[in-house]
Amino acid sequence: MTKSAQTLFWEGEFGTEYAKRCDFDPAMRCNFWKKILELANDAKSVCELGANIGINLKAMNMLKSGLELYGVEANKTACDKMAQADYIKAIHTPIQEFTPDRKFNLVFTCGVLIHINPNDLPEIYKKMYEWSDEYILINEYFNPKPVAIEYRGNTDRLFKRDFAAEFMEANKGKVKLVDYGFLWNKAEPAWDNTTWFLMKKC
Repeated sequence: MTKSAQTLFWEGEFGTEYAKRCDFDPAMRCNFWKKILELANDAKSVCELGANIGINLKAMNMLKSGLELYGVEANKTACDKMAQADYIKAIHTPIQEFTPDRKFNLVFTCGVLIHINPNDLPEIYKKMYEWSDEYILINEYFNPKPVAIEYRGNTDRLFKRDFAAEFMEANKGKVKLVDYGFLWNKAEPAWDNTTWFLMKKC
């Protein structure tokens, strides 16, 4: 499988430096994950796609013991850092090449689909639906129409769109919206003005 320029970008030095910038206290994200775990209170297995060093999974572990936590990450340095938490099963692979042998109660992305080559999104939407046996969470930058934004001096590395609407259209009649919201960085400094959508399989 030929890797996209975006995947190679995140596997390389930029992705490694990003992992260093994002190493902060997971407790800063507990407010959000407390809400999600209350909404999806029967979830016992969780898979994050593009997990970086596992901040979200670490926050979830703080809130609910006994969760089966899986993190998929393309950058080896970030994945190795995530693997230091022995309660996370860290999987070093791009999302496009991930082939799990099981399903998960909750499959989610946080600030990852925005960096995926748009041509790869339809297949990822399909796989996210297939890999989940109950809930899907998408937490990304939102824009009603697809746009490309310059990202730290790089072009074609950050894309905004209505990912949740596209996901629901791709899986029309098979998922329903549970809840959604906005993570304003003035109130939630661990987030960067992202919009989240929790969906459940029908």
